[in-house]
Amino acid sequence: MLLARIRKNLVFGLILSALLFGQTAFAQFGGGPSHVKARLLSEVASVRPGGDFWLAVELKMDPHWHIYWKNVGDTGLETDFEWQLPDGFEAGDLQWPYPERIVEDPLVVYGYHNTQYFLLPVHVSKQVKPGATADIKVKVSWLVCEASCVPGDVTVALRLPVKNEPPQAIAANAELFARARSRIPLKDSGWNFQAKVEDKNLIIQATPPEWFRGEFKEISFFPYKSDYVKYNEEQKLTRKGKSYRLTVPLISEGLVMPDTVQGVLVSDYGWRGQNSEKAAEIRVVPTQKLVAATGGSTLSSVWLAILFAFVGGIILNLMPCVLPVLSIKIMSFVKQAHDEHTQPWKHGLTFTLGVLVSFWFLAGLLLIFKASGAHLGWGFQLQSPVFLIVLSAFIFLFGLSMLGVFEIGASLTTVGGVAQKYSGLTSSFVSGIIATVVATPCTAPFMGPALGYALTQPAWVALLVFTFLGLGMAFPFFLLSSIPKLLKYVPKPGRWMESLEQFMGFLLVGTVVWLLWVLGIQVGANALVLVIGALFVTAMGAWVYGRWGNLAMPKKTRVIAWIVALILVVGANGYVLANIDTFAVKTAQTSSQGEEGIVWQPFSEQKVADLTAQGKPVFVDFTAAWCLSCQVNEQVAFGSEEVQKKFKELGLTALRADWTSRDETIAKALAKFGRNSVPLYVLYSGKPGAQPVILPEIITPGIVLDALKTLD
Repeated sequence: MLLARIRKNLVFGLILSALLFGQTAFAQFGGGPSHVKARLLSEVASVRPGGDFWLAVELKMDPHWHIYWKNVGDTGLETDFEWQLPDGFEAGDLQWPYPERIVEDPLVVYGYHNTQYFLLPVHVSKQVKPGATADIKVKVSWLVCEASCVPGDVTVALRLPVKNEPPQAIAANAELFARARSRIPLKDSGWNFQAKVEDKNLIIQATPPEWFRGEFKEISFFPYKSDYVKYNEEQKLTRKGKSYRLTVPLISEGLVMPDTVQGVLVSDYGWRGQNSEKAAEIRVVPTQKLVAATGGSTLSSVWLAILFAFVGGIILNLMPCVLPVLSIKIMSFVKQAHDEHTQPWKHGLTFTLGVLVSFWFLAGLLLIFKASGAHLGWGFQLQSPVFLIVLSAFIFLFGLSMLGVFEIGASLTTVGGVAQKYSGLTSSFVSGIIATVVATPCTAPFMGPALGYALTQPAWVALLVFTFLGLGMAFPFFLLSSIPKLLKYVPKPGRWMESLEQFMGFLLVGTVVWLLWVLGIQVGANALVLVIGALFVTAMGAWVYGRWGNLAMPKKTRVIAWIVALILVVGANGYVLANIDTFAVKTAQTSSQGEEGIVWQPFSEQKVADLTAQGKPVFVDFTAAWCLSCQVNEQVAFGSEEVQKKFKELGLTALRADWTSRDETIAKALAKFGRNSVPLYVLYSGKPGAQPVILPEIITPGIVLDALKTLD
């Protein structure tokens, strides 16, 4: 077998030499058709010093002609790329699309038909001066074959301006780059891969994570290294429990197995679900025995998920996101405590209904987006600048009302006792909605696994989990409102009650300040000033309504005040919503904390895969600016000098996955661990075969240090 392959390659080499000689002579006389057309494309119209961007080489083959992958198979010539970049431009690893199996009876080769894109990440040094022009070239060499083979090469180039401003994507190339990325093998698919050698066969086992729902009918293995796999023999796929096992025939003569099996597994379904990426990279050390592996969520029972959701909902009331909204609950307790005509349990029930309706609405949106193929998670609405603007205006008005600028529902207070009672129930219902909306930035203990599990199950299971999450959140309020004896301990109304209400109003205004901070990260300073201006006009509208729109004023004055207030509030906020995209400029957050603290680098799955493959430990912080739990954890745990010192001693690489704005890559990375919410903290030891350690949602320096002891 080995001698036959040597003879075959020798013959191929002689033929190739003749072809190269013929091509050279042919080129001197004007040449002939190359059967391959090449272009060099950029994803952005300009580049920025200190930034990164992507290039793509487009190779378009004539019908039925093909070129070769990095491992050509039985015979062929690898496609080659020689890059010429300006000073200060550093190229990353070329990203090859996954290949196809091409039969040239009796040989089998690995290559490409039709049009393919080869991606290259490029980093621009901060030393590159704005105003310069970057000339980029690449020489592409290939062997293109059909019934015969023709070698060829071409140099393609492009020119990009260097500007000190955020790069603008080229709209015409956006779909092209998105399609190209879908063909790049996943560095970390979330699957557990193992391998062993048995009876002249390589057995590759692929175990899916818990969240995976789907079924493979075909999987093919394309090794990076040659000379140990029989390319022309069929690879067979079988099932072993939840795992898939692929049998790959090995050569019978002179077999030398590599220490690490490396290559690409190509499926017919998608490693992250239907229509997702079909190729995944594999790097495993063969073992003597294949063992069952698990991954993803730790929840395996609907009942356990319900319990986790209910307990997580109760704890959610203590999270910093919800604390400002407790002002509304506190004031309702005070007002109901000594009102003989009020039935507190009705307010508790109405508040619970408001919470449940909100959770059902959020669950429905998540399920709709999930069905459409989008990757969203808990708190996804706070990734939308439009939602943040509307929520800020709404809570700002509530705060102004509690500060006494105007009164909500003041015109209803004289209609009669029945109207007053129903107005109170409406307030309880709205309080439940607001509490839910503001609670979504936080993930309480037990919530993360429950939510991650819910969104991998059928719709009825997801809705059931969300229902119990809402019931858990509303449970303390409903319990207190259902036991009137507890309300007797609330002091009688007095001036202190007005002072408390105004103090709670300041808490709501503080919540707006936090929302504006999150918004500023997403849209930049110019748009933020526009939103602050709209809130200023909103405050004027509220003042006009409170000063001249109350029942003490004549009807004509009230109507004019209502109209003016409506024009000011709706007009200002409507203008902002209509023009936010025009003024928005996304500002990048600084990832590092300086030399004395933990230096955080931007997260990427490829970076995690590369570092762990080198045996280096990695700590990943999944966070967001709108997640107050995340901010508290970062100050308490990562601000600890002892934790910072331990990170440096262990040589731990710290990566931060910032989910403040919508990011499909981070959403998919969260799904890998059966989560769809932040915070999430993951520690990779870098040891071969070791599973990552997931830390709790609420962390302390002691919890982090205990986890780091596993690296010693």
